Amino acid sequence: MKFSVKAWSTSKGNSAARTGVFQLGNCPQIETPALLLSTRKGLPHFISPDLLPSLPIPDSSLLHVSPLHFMEGISSKTISSIGGLHKMLGLHDFGLAAVARDSIQCLPESSATNKLGASFETPCGRLLIKPAEYMGIISSLRPNLWATLADEVPAWVSKKRNKNSVDRTVKWLDECVALSPTGGVAFGAIVGGSDVEERRRCAQEVVKRNVSGYWIGGFGFGESTDERPALLSAVTDSLPKDGPRLISGLGLPEEVLQGVAAGIDLFDSSYIYHLTIGGFALTFPLDNKTYASDLKLTGMGSDQTKINLKATVYRKDATPIVESCSCYTCQNHTKAYINHLLNVHEMLAQILLEIHNTHHYLGFFRSIREAIKEGRFEQFREMFAEKRRIHLAEVAVCA
Repeated sequence: MKFSVKAWSTSKGNSAARTGVFQLGNCPQIETPALLLSTRKGLPHFISPDLLPSLPIPDSSLLHVSPLHFMEGISSKTISSIGGLHKMLGLHDFGLAAVARDSIQCLPESSATNKLGASFETPCGRLLIKPAEYMGIISSLRPNLWATLADEVPAWVSKKRNKNSVDRTVKWLDECVALSPTGGVAFGAIVGGSDVEERRRCAQEVVKRNVSGYWIGGFGFGESTDERPALLSAVTDSLPKDGPRLISGLGLPEEVLQGVAAGIDLFDSSYIYHLTIGGFALTFPLDNKTYASDLKLTGMGSDQTKINLKATVYRKDATPIVESCSCYTCQNHTKAYINHLLNVHEMLAQILLEIHNTHHYLGFFRSIREAIKEGRFEQFREMFAEKRRIHLAEVAVCA
């Protein structure tokens, strides 16, 4: 793994936003802040391997994989005998980052976690994963990057439970590192719920360990938007400047901007999956200046960032999702066709939507990087938030 910070935000405010370059395994060098694409057993949910080249390269070269997905189906031992996940999937030029939580099927269940291991709700039922078992799967999958096991807790737990989660996470970090395979890059897990002091304590403990980067967990579990900046700053202010930071649980555009402002480099998000499965397509302008002409206060299911292509208004719409978009979907298909596919429950609808949504969201990250380099990140962020506030106020008036 190679990582270096190239530029810091010079815009007014307390922003710690930064751009960098990150290289993992045979994956081409990418610029950060960057997005890790959500996968199911190593592949995007609806995009097959032969369609991956249709996504922007190298921005789409980082994939998130949950080791817990391999608790069912093909065994981790079989994957190991094949030569690891890269070889099994044929994704030799992609970087695989293994994090237990995936925010779709493998969610932490803090009430069942104990000192022996972390509990998760999975398609196989509730599972208690111990550090040795977790590292056994990691050794078989051979990802380029893996995060240590963590005890993630929701925002409403007691101070005592928060303290226990930090103690367990640090203890499991030591156990995971001791069992770590050769060739993988370890990211130390940082938790602490909604307690600023516990977040800071966990970060300070993890920094003392021999890890190559930092995975920040425990977000997206009930903390408010207002308290999130302090929690993020408590962590990032305690970390060395030259280490990459990966976070889970921040997926919405506004949340990503919060994370970038705190100095986060990599985002593991299931946002694209949830949009796609719901029939939504991203449409917000990437230049952050004007909104697409078809985003009006009508029954289109629009919230000024996306449109609902299941809506009947698109039944005869012969235009692409976004006129200026260069993705395969927008270059070859119309809203009317995707509306038809959705309404007859044809899987091609999800394929086309995931291609567009991935392309568009990667473009959003590209716009963020450009704003940081040009010293206007805070302006970019404020404009995005202001347009959302104006739209929501208009909706409230019309309701």
